[in-house]
Amino acid sequence: MKKTLTFLIGLALSQSVFAENLVQVYEQAKDTNPDLRSSLAEKDKAYSAISGSRASLLPQVGLSASYDVTHGRRDDRGRNTKSGNLYQVALSQSIFNFSSWKALDISKKQATIADISYQYQGQTLILNTSVAYFNVLKCLDALSFIDAQKKAIGRQLDQTRQQHKVGLVAITDVQNAQANYDLTVAQQVNALNDLNNALEALRQVSGRFYSNLASVDTNTFKTQEPTQITTLLKQSEKTNLNLLTMKLNQEIARDQIKMAYSGFMPTASLQASTNLNKSEPYGDYYYERHAAGKRYSGDNRIGVSVSLPLFSGGATVSQVQQAQQNFVSFSEKLESTNRSVINQVRSSYNNISSSISAIKAYQQAVVSAQSSLEATSSGYQVGTRTIVDVLNATTQLYSSKRNLSDAKYGYLTSLLQLKYSVGTLTADDLIYLNNMLGKEVSTLATIE
Repeated sequence: MKKTLTFLIGLALSQSVFAENLVQVYEQAKDTNPDLRSSLAEKDKAYSAISGSRASLLPQVGLSASYDVTHGRRDDRGRNTKSGNLYQVALSQSIFNFSSWKALDISKKQATIADISYQYQGQTLILNTSVAYFNVLKCLDALSFIDAQKKAIGRQLDQTRQQHKVGLVAITDVQNAQANYDLTVAQQVNALNDLNNALEALRQVSGRFYSNLASVDTNTFKTQEPTQITTLLKQSEKTNLNLLTMKLNQEIARDQIKMAYSGFMPTASLQASTNLNKSEPYGDYYYERHAAGKRYSGDNRIGVSVSLPLFSGGATVSQVQQAQQNFVSFSEKLESTNRSVINQVRSSYNNISSSISAIKAYQQAVVSAQSSLEATSSGYQVGTRTIVDVLNATTQLYSSKRNLSDAKYGYLTSLLQLKYSVGTLTADDLIYLNNMLGKEVSTLATIE
């Protein structure tokens, strides 16, 4: 009786089932990825904050009005007054406030950082989508090789059982074949679980489950040597997004020192106002001695206000010292980031070179393993080799195929990681990789 474990991940989800290639999966991920959309909102918020910082440098205009009724005491014989400030318009314009100007500069740089962060999140999405996509294909390849290996060992197990029945081989040969078959079944279960996890990782990035994906076409797959490492390192100094962010953070820390020093500086502003007041006495006392009437008064004022801080209890000195130490901290972080970028670029470069060499070596290893299996099988038929030799040769062949597959996907991933480390990864790079894809393969795997 066959035990079938059908891989139906995602069918319980509310999304439809899709069949796509790498570019299409990325486009879907870009439209729905919450991290990218959150980063876009943060960027828009940072640019909106620039207007808030600029506001303190622009004219401040206010309009006010008031109305009062005053009732006199009894000994004043009802001397009462109705009065009001019909209007007052006040204007204030900053003439010199170094702190406000520095705050504006800082907000602009923070907006630039948010913009770079959004670009970085976009590059991260490209890399994560590609890695998740190729991991699914790699798991599918691994599962197919284990499938083929299990079938080959199953045929050898059946053949050995028949030979044992007629007395041509010992029971130990059957036991060895059975042990290898059982081990392959266990490996197949693990491979199916790896595929399950890889598909879930892709769903997390794109928000969708895919029943079919375009696989790598061996006819169009090709490798190419990367640009010289010295050129890549120089370029990364200008384009690596983490490095650019840290440089801006260092500049902001320097501006914050100047902003803290502004606590010792004077501030000046222009003040202007105009107002109109109304006063209307009423009551018996007033009417006995005066004619009823209303009085209007008002004035126009303009002047300059200057303020110079003399002593703030040491608060300004403390703020300056904190800003200075903050600058030292970000300077060290910049150096750490620079070293990290160099390490990432060199590592990705080395991974590409290693993958190219590994692909060539594994291609030859597959050819050699195939020849070895054929020779070993022939030797087993004539009695010069044992079933253990055949099983080992079979395992070696499919192990070499899996290694070759891993090397190919490692090369494709390393290409993207190198551009990601340099800071030049774009969606156009996916088109180059997408051209290496061919027919669609099903992700709905089964074990029989």
